[in-house]
Amino acid sequence: MYPEEELRGITGEAKSAWVKKGATLSDKSARKEFGLTQEEIIAAINDGKLQYRTNVIFGNPYFKLVRSEVEAFVDEKYGCNYLNNKKNEKELAQVNKELKQLKAHVVSLEQRKAELLASLDE
Repeated sequence: MYPEEELRGITGEAKSAWVKKGATLSDKSARKEFGLTQEEIIAAINDGKLQYRTNVIFGNPYFKLVRSEVEAFVDEKYGCNYLNNKKNEKELAQVNKELKQLKAHVVSLEQRKAELLASLDE
């Protein structure tokens, strides 16, 4: 299932991507964030389009991929609008989540306000 690990002539700039925060992501995150399949990721690795490292967490292996390479791969495979749409969908979901939390907070504040007004009238 997992191709053999090999790091192809990595330059100094590419090495920095492996240690920079947010510059890498797991294959599972790539599938979720960009809508890729495991087969597409493995095919891209075998074609040399994606560099990877194999990591293990709690005994479960996964691929660690360079985010900029995954974005370039998705852009090449599906077009630039696909990547922009995915980013916009993700941001919209985050905004909706925050709005839902704020609405719940407003409701609780309105209830507390009503309780305080009732106690002042007594």
